[in-house]
Amino acid sequence: MDPALDLVIERELDVAPGMLWACWTQPKLMEQWFCPVPWRISDVDLDLRPGGHFRGVMRGPNGEAMPNVGCYLEVVPERRLVWTDALTGGYRPAAASFMTGIITFEPIAGGTRYRGLAMHATEEARARHEAMGFHDGWGKATDQLLALARTL
Repeated sequence: MDPALDLVIERELDVAPGMLWACWTQPKLMEQWFCPVPWRISDVDLDLRPGGHFRGVMRGPNGEAMPNVGCYLEVVPERRLVWTDALTGGYRPAAASFMTGIITFEPIAGGTRYRGLAMHATEEARARHEAMGFHDGWGKATDQLLALARTL
């Protein structure tokens, strides 16, 4: 991790890695937690393999619609997901890039050490993401993820 370029959230969650993995890898579950309310994600389509795509539309409370498209780089069931928006499915270059994400699920006594890392190409991109509300937004989304995972 490079503090000048990266943002991170890390928590110990009281659910097993498999429950969190399910919420990250099943479109109908992802649609229930991925964006901090009142935002939501819809139309989620996942091809969960290296080189596979992820697609969804982040929707805001005032009708905002932001496509969320990228490519999985690494998929280790119940342990690690790595993706980037610098590429689309099939490792095709994207027109623009915002970040590369790494989510890890480390088994610990009583649950999972959950870590979300957002890697940026420049300090300016990192600062923009932080100003957009990274910590609050990813924190709320993690709370929603945990609440959903507890119901599985």
